[in-house]
Amino acid sequence: MDIPPDLEPAFELLGESGAQVAAGALIGAVFGAAAQRSRFCLRAASVEFADGRLGPRMAVWLLTFSTALFWTQLMARAGMLDLAEARVLAAPGSISGAALGGLMFGAGMILARGCSGRLLVLAAGGNLRALLSGLVFAVVAQMSLHGILAPLRQSLAELWTTGPTNVELSAWLGLGPDFGPALGAAFALAALVIAARNRVSAMTLLAGSGVGFAVALGWAATSAIAAQSFDPAPVKSLTFAGPSADALMFVLTPGARADFDIGLIPGVALGAMAAAVWAREWRWEGFEDVAGLRRRLIGAALMGMGAMLAGGCAIGAGVTGTSALALTSWLALTCMWIGAVATRRLADRPDAAPETARGAARAFP
Repeated sequence: MDIPPDLEPAFELLGESGAQVAAGALIGAVFGAAAQRSRFCLRAASVEFADGRLGPRMAVWLLTFSTALFWTQLMARAGMLDLAEARVLAAPGSISGAALGGLMFGAGMILARGCSGRLLVLAAGGNLRALLSGLVFAVVAQMSLHGILAPLRQSLAELWTTGPTNVELSAWLGLGPDFGPALGAAFALAALVIAARNRVSAMTLLAGSGVGFAVALGWAATSAIAAQSFDPAPVKSLTFAGPSADALMFVLTPGARADFDIGLIPGVALGAMAAAVWAREWRWEGFEDVAGLRRRLIGAALMGMGAMLAGGCAIGAGVTGTSALALTSWLALTCMWIGAVATRRLADRPDAAPETARGAARAFP
């Protein structure tokens, strides 16, 4: 893999840890701004699907998904990054965790009115409901990773695993290295067809592509850092389950190590806030009623446990992991869709949440 020569000055100026934080913050800011402008949200796309239509939110989600898949696989094909070193492929995968966690996360994001990434973007725009739900998500994620829920998570994850490493789909199916970029291009074509039918603006589509491209940038940046770093550095990209828990512990625990994930969360928040202020959409939004608050907190807790069990959230498993063609990530994403659609049809009100309706009106007039 080619080593970018311009990382050595960054290491000398910031140190290896500081370079990782800076990369996470910069790429997070791109993600946050693009996600705020595109209204990217798996929950909104699954609601459209459950209600029997392929609308603008589905177009944006598909375009984000396809952009991440296409560029990540193209970079890997060109030798710019080595996905075999990524934990999502190098470590054992959990089939049971992906299935159970995906179902939990899908149900939780319907109740919480947004996936974990969307909650962070909404909170950065002044939404106090999303802020509280995001905090609950981070706390439960930490409890599932190292706290009282960790034994339960581990026992469920160990019910069915893939072995010494995860399964990479193109190799498992016996397909060549062109399979990933071709699959991404096919999903992108489908996204553009749906977007044309719904008259989604070019700027919205560009922002949606930016969300997916940020995922590919994350893979490229961490691969370059890992190749040049003296200390072991993980190859990873965007996710919000582990980083939310790590960021929470970073501000609570003295001496905690800073890395890519620690820079990611504030970077996303600042990028989304800047985009909201620029568009004159930043404003405080409070709570509705006790019943609504209860649903949101239950949903956030389900997402926290579900994401840790599934190996990632709607971004971490549903976009980042799938862009690496990790089998368990594709299974987790499928189960997220199943859990979301079932919860929407069985337990969710047919009317959209206030922030969803207002966001749709602004983005898709």
